[in-house]
Amino acid sequence: MQLYPALIIDALRTVRYPGTGRNVVEMGMVGDDMRIAGLHVSFSLLFSRPSDPFRRSLVKACEAAIHAHVSRDVEVEIKITSATPGQAEEQPLLPGVRNIVAVSSGKGGVGKSTVAANLAVALAQMGLRVGLLDCDISGPSVPKLFHVEDARPYSEPVDGRDLIVPIEKYGVKMLSIGFFVDPTKPTLWRGGMASNALKQMIGEAAWGALDYLVLDTPPGTSDIHLTLVQTIPLTGAIVVSTPQEVALADARKGINMYRNEKVGVPLLGLVENMAWFTPREHPAERYYIFGRGGVERLAEEVGTPLLGQIPIVQSLCELSDQGTPPALDPTDPLGHAFAQLAAHVVTETDRRNQTLEATQIVQVKR
Repeated sequence: MQLYPALIIDALRTVRYPGTGRNVVEMGMVGDDMRIAGLHVSFSLLFSRPSDPFRRSLVKACEAAIHAHVSRDVEVEIKITSATPGQAEEQPLLPGVRNIVAVSSGKGGVGKSTVAANLAVALAQMGLRVGLLDCDISGPSVPKLFHVEDARPYSEPVDGRDLIVPIEKYGVKMLSIGFFVDPTKPTLWRGGMASNALKQMIGEAAWGALDYLVLDTPPGTSDIHLTLVQTIPLTGAIVVSTPQEVALADARKGINMYRNEKVGVPLLGLVENMAWFTPREHPAERYYIFGRGGVERLAEEVGTPLLGQIPIVQSLCELSDQGTPPALDPTDPLGHAFAQLAAHVVTETDRRNQTLEATQIVQVKR
């Protein structure tokens, strides 16, 4: 088989850059250094910034396109090159978002998604522009917590790009993989597929201008967390835990992940969920069924604020199942707890922004 440049270029015209929807040839991303020797082809892919989140996926897409449209026998060698100093720098992925806050937990079952959802609602109740991104690809919770399981986001053209329009309820713009998959079937995706889906919900959505984008991350430390810190600059992280020691041990791992020198995401503080149980009939009583003050002690140990203590009450489960976040009613004791949490988050975010430099995207070194 005889290879020639036009064959390769035609194949590459089928590869679209996710951030714009235009193909890589049209965007001038294919370098002029193409070399063909027998069934071996090499060329450069030009990116306008070293931290482009789609570098890796585009290389694989170009290889796949050549194998599909030319021949599977072709050996493909692609060099990644950053833009020359004279070229314009690409716009940030989320230019209209002022603060990006990740809500995390070391382990599952501590109520992280409930805290993230109610934090978003409480911030919106303060008059702020808020988005909520469900980053848990395997176990999305946001559609259920807002009773929008049947919602199906659509796309619309924005500045020449087709962008996903988030679902909006209670003043919160939200996206979740749960809007796009069958809720009765498991999402059996490898890490790369999950990461690419998350990047699409970040970079190909019409988030618009936001004061806060709250990220409901999956429990533990995983590919998703790495994808986030490599794709967008997080303003800070919040770690949620229950007071019991087994949860606190995992919370420490989450704290250390964000504070790792290679990650460098500031910790805004900790949230103690299920801090105590209060029976509906006796609202003044407190029963510390998971231990007392464990997260408060951990906050002192690691030198970070305790942002809030959220009690267990019967109405939390009932309202969550109904898709009515308790934070909608700040006069209710539970709603008041989430309102206080939101106020403390705003205070700590402002302090962080006044005293620290902007977080940098984690660079991938190969």
